[in-house]
Amino acid sequence: MRYAVLSDIHANLEALEAVLADAATRTDALLCLGDLVGYGADPVACIETVAARAQTLVGGNHEQAVAGLIDLEWFNVHARAAAEWTRERLDDDHRAYLASLPLVAQVGDATLVHASPDRPDEWEYLLTAQDGFDAFSAFTTRLCFVGHSHLAGTWSLGSSGPEHRAGAVDLELERGRRYLVNVGSVGQPRDRDPRASYAIWDVERGTISTRRVVYDVAGAREKILRGGLPRFLADRLAWGA
Repeated sequence: MRYAVLSDIHANLEALEAVLADAATRTDALLCLGDLVGYGADPVACIETVAARAQTLVGGNHEQAVAGLIDLEWFNVHARAAAEWTRERLDDDHRAYLASLPLVAQVGDATLVHASPDRPDEWEYLLTAQDGFDAFSAFTTRLCFVGHSHLAGTWSLGSSGPEHRAGAVDLELERGRRYLVNVGSVGQPRDRDPRASYAIWDVERGTISTRRVVYDVAGAREKILRGGLPRFLADRLAWGA
């Protein structure tokens, strides 16, 4: 089985469609780590596309914000404006669907969670080496896939000691080691590379690798501006930041 593992789509339909096209012949199933909505101009299309295709889907902080489950004061001004804009464009069924998403799921020997597996409802970012290593005690599976920071990276623990690597994931899983993997962001990368990011987990081969996919950034940006969302959310697509 080969899984496409996606996170942080953020209502960017152009990026999502490009990733799905790239993954079509390379993977057998789709897993999603949340934040389907927020920032971008196509929340309904992204919700419905992923809901129809994902084998397993967990919720992120933007789902909970739009569904009214967390206080928007937790968000910065741009994220708050996007959450309010998105909430107005979803019907009751879409909001109820987002509210129903679990925060943690398990597929085979992998835990799926949007933010940290340690207190997933507190939405902590795993950024430093110590952030990731501290989270290993919160899951018992061999693997844990996360998103939230929009920055790909890997942490692993084994008899030869801890290892941390920021950036693109390219792993051959070693016997006796456990891994925590951030797959990056489909719709809002923040590593100065505007291309969409996702990971492929090949269960039989025991590998995990990041792929970067070019998409129509200009088209996604124009939709954000036409929709009346903050210009900052449009401009940073091209920055990848």
